[in-house]
Amino acid sequence: MTLHFASRMDRLGTESAFEVLAQARRLEAEGRSVVHLEIGEPDFATPPHIVEAAHQAMVDGATHYTPAAGLAPVREAVAAAQQRRAGVPVSAGQVVVVPGSKNILHFALLALIEPGDEVILPDPGYPVYRSLTEFVGATAVPVAIREENDFRVDPEEVAAAITPRTRMLILNSPQNPTGGVLAESDLDRLAELAQRHDLWVVSDEIYSEICFCDLPRPIWSRPGLAERTIVMDGLSKTYAMCGWRLGYGIMPEPLARRMETLLINTSACAASFTQLAAVAALESPLSEPAVSAMVSEFRARRDLLVGGLREIPGFSCHLPLASFYAFPNVSGTGIPSRELAHRLLDEAGVAALAGETFGDQGVDHLRFAYTVSQADIATALERIGSFVRSARPVATAGS
Repeated sequence: MTLHFASRMDRLGTESAFEVLAQARRLEAEGRSVVHLEIGEPDFATPPHIVEAAHQAMVDGATHYTPAAGLAPVREAVAAAQQRRAGVPVSAGQVVVVPGSKNILHFALLALIEPGDEVILPDPGYPVYRSLTEFVGATAVPVAIREENDFRVDPEEVAAAITPRTRMLILNSPQNPTGGVLAESDLDRLAELAQRHDLWVVSDEIYSEICFCDLPRPIWSRPGLAERTIVMDGLSKTYAMCGWRLGYGIMPEPLARRMETLLINTSACAASFTQLAAVAALESPLSEPAVSAMVSEFRARRDLLVGGLREIPGFSCHLPLASFYAFPNVSGTGIPSRELAHRLLDEAGVAALAGETFGDQGVDHLRFAYTVSQADIATALERIGSFVRSARPVATAGS
């Protein structure tokens, strides 16, 4: 039998982090030592009170189907938490709970975007934005996020990219892979553009609690924006719950009802016990100190990693304001970034991602996730420095 796949499968990309992780695991199976700076997953354990809440929920029988959009107490807890953060009213009817926040983007594209429509997205940016946009038959329109602009998208470049076919703008602040954060003025201008051109906005705010600066108000807190914004969020990063697969979206209620229909036709619902654990994460007084301790450690790791990278010949590194990623410029090494990422893993035992896997603007960069201990970061820095100094002559000195 000859396999013939649907043409849409050719438009679907992948996540390089998981590919590099698999390569690193193969090297470890051969007895090699690898420092894992490739995967965007907190290395902390899920706080015990959240684990206990899930266990108790299972003991109490929460092992069955739930309403597709989520259990009422969970939707209410999410709405209350988001209302506190944004300072605007949020109802439980605007909340959709999903098994992984990528579903919010996928369902938003399915529900709102026709083939041939244009979707503006960040470059570099989370690869799934482009992959899912093209999967549904839409045209991805990348807009550069530039290091010289503190890794913030320029609203005027967004304005220049808008055409009569533009239907959606995807934003991510705090940003993966750069750690950049949009300013209040950026969001004001982007909000104005969305209203003027009748655009939907997908605002990916998954890193909003892992921040080392004061965040501006989210875009959907501005007048008229809640009616056209889909907030994409979840518990994975803030509460070290990546494997729990629990995301959620905030959106206008008519769209939430459409997403509920999509859930009924796909995954049915998120697991009931993980949903109830989310209530503990969002409402327990034990959560805030646990998150604060994790963010404090991430800040210390950031400072160690960025400071060390700046000492390596050919590297320069902008200080990320949020998330747990550094995105150094490695053009001064004279080694193409994709080759450098490959050789760091194969020859130095450090797993990182080539910047171009996040878009064309990522060329000459690497992404490092500081989701390992400070001791492991120190080991990685030593290995990277030794490799770069011996690999080949450096073209220019980094700063």
